[in-house]
Amino acid sequence: MRKEKPARCSSAVGEAWMHGMFKIKYCHAIFEDEIYREAMRTLLLEAAYDHELVISELGFDDNHLHFLVDIGLYDRSEVAKVLKGYTGKKFFEFFPELKKSHFWGSGLWNPAYYLGAPKDLAYTIRYIQTQKYGSKGIGKTQRTLIGFAS
Repeated sequence: MRKEKPARCSSAVGEAWMHGMFKIKYCHAIFEDEIYREAMRTLLLEAAYDHELVISELGFDDNHLHFLVDIGLYDRSEVAKVLKGYTGKKFFEFFPELKKSHFWGSGLWNPAYYLGAPKDLAYTIRYIQTQKYGSKGIGKTQRTLIGFAS
């Protein structure tokens, strides 16, 4: 999964693949709606492109999303801020009714997030793909973490 052109600056070259997870505030199951899922997919890829981040896998569950991102030379907190900030702002510009009805004027994302280096990259990719709304998740039997492990 090596990039042809890793991130470079004057004294460093970097490539760092991270498994990320963002959860919707108040655990609202907004990603059950395909329109919201596809809008978020587009916004997340836009934000990554604008900051020269590469997202290779993306999977949704009802109230959170998982992704695999090469953060290059960025800090984890910078990546979370960039991706959550851009997607949250733009998402509510496209769907202002959600902000009023589900989020009572607050933000889209739970303040917590996960960005960590996977110990087993192939396992993490499979996990992301088999999310409920991942590339291999719809119509599959895996609906829980226990279902994934078996």
